[in-house]
Amino acid sequence: MGTDTVRAGSADEAAERRREQRGWYFYDWACSVYSTSVLTVFLGPYLTSVAKSAADADGFVHPLGIPVRAGSFFAYSVSLSVVVAVLVMPLVGAAADRTGRKKPLLAAAAYTGAAATTGMFFLGGDRYLLGGVLLVVANAAQSVAMMLYNSYLPQIAPPEERDAVSSRGWAFGYAAGALVLVANLVLYTGHESFGLSESAAVRICLASAGLWWGAFALIPLRRLRDRRSESKAPREATAPGFRQLAATVRDMRRHPLTLAFLLAFLVYNDGIQTVISQASVYGSEELGLGQSTLIGAVLLVQVLAVAGALGMGRLARIYGAKRTILGSLVAWTVTLGAGYFLPAGAPVWFFVLASGIGLVLGGSQALSRSLFSHLVPPGKEAEYFAAYEMSDRGMSWLGPLLFGITYQVTGSYRDAIISLVVFFVIGFLLLARVPVRQAIGDAGNPIPERI
Repeated sequence: MGTDTVRAGSADEAAERRREQRGWYFYDWACSVYSTSVLTVFLGPYLTSVAKSAADADGFVHPLGIPVRAGSFFAYSVSLSVVVAVLVMPLVGAAADRTGRKKPLLAAAAYTGAAATTGMFFLGGDRYLLGGVLLVVANAAQSVAMMLYNSYLPQIAPPEERDAVSSRGWAFGYAAGALVLVANLVLYTGHESFGLSESAAVRICLASAGLWWGAFALIPLRRLRDRRSESKAPREATAPGFRQLAATVRDMRRHPLTLAFLLAFLVYNDGIQTVISQASVYGSEELGLGQSTLIGAVLLVQVLAVAGALGMGRLARIYGAKRTILGSLVAWTVTLGAGYFLPAGAPVWFFVLASGIGLVLGGSQALSRSLFSHLVPPGKEAEYFAAYEMSDRGMSWLGPLLFGITYQVTGSYRDAIISLVVFFVIGFLLLARVPVRQAIGDAGNPIPERI
């Protein structure tokens, strides 16, 4: 009787865990449309064109009186969104761990981002400054929400399941991105038959991403559970963002190998995020490709990223997550180098480049997330994932800044795109030096058989 009761309890726990995991996947389904349709495809070229229409005779706009080349405004706006995220994420992460109430904070961040994205419908004419403000709010809110979302991973999946669960989450996100991009492509390419101008079609695509985000966020908010914090360490609850970040970093210094992994991830993921956010600008401005070609290329990336995330998850079971990530960084370096030599006006070669990106994109991100989850001390998931999210989306300000400065100095998007190779090379070298098995043990977590 006792054995049967234990087995029944274990079965119930497993069923509840799977239910929660399925709900967790749906936040990737909800928010990835913002990353794909807004940040990667439409907003960069569109906001750049709006800024150019508002530029002076020398090609500069003047937000707050500061001269900014119109072609760099989007990249600088992405960088500014990071400053906001850096101020907010550590404070929210510490509050989530202290109270154990992640869901209300996740809901607030998700719906702030969804509302700002929906508001991009009103971005038209020469309203570049409105576009910049909405981008800053949406991107910062996305970073905060993703930090909270990621911090659920070590709570809903045991160590042996995390690579697979993380990979499925990314696959869900890329599948949603592909689905919505198909609808975007139909609307954009056939905008005249729908009685819409090109600008109106783009603005509808932007706003629809916000509506999708808000609608599907309801599923994880219903299924995910709040948990009591296990950590007894005091928190600087009222500290400003930078002070809370400093407190988190001081705590992380007790786990130097976790900090070493985070540094490596910060560097190579900065390159990944910058390629994602600036690829459409590179394609439109340097290669002279039309919006339909760019949408098709990103759609190809989304489709292949689903297979790439799941496939690299399987490779991780054979070779370990660390080795698989290192292999993906080599592939990123080769792909980015090839991108420098792409001929202008040649969509076929741009699609080849997109194929290479898609096959390594999802896996490198999914495995980095699951590997980091092993390095987080129990009870400090949100606080540590706040630092992780700064690397994932938040701290990806150096890449856009380098991209923008390189273009501003040289006037060449080819020089700007090749400058990003340094992030992958340095990231590879830093990650190769991290003894991850020792890092997991030092964090107080069980060491998986293969990592």
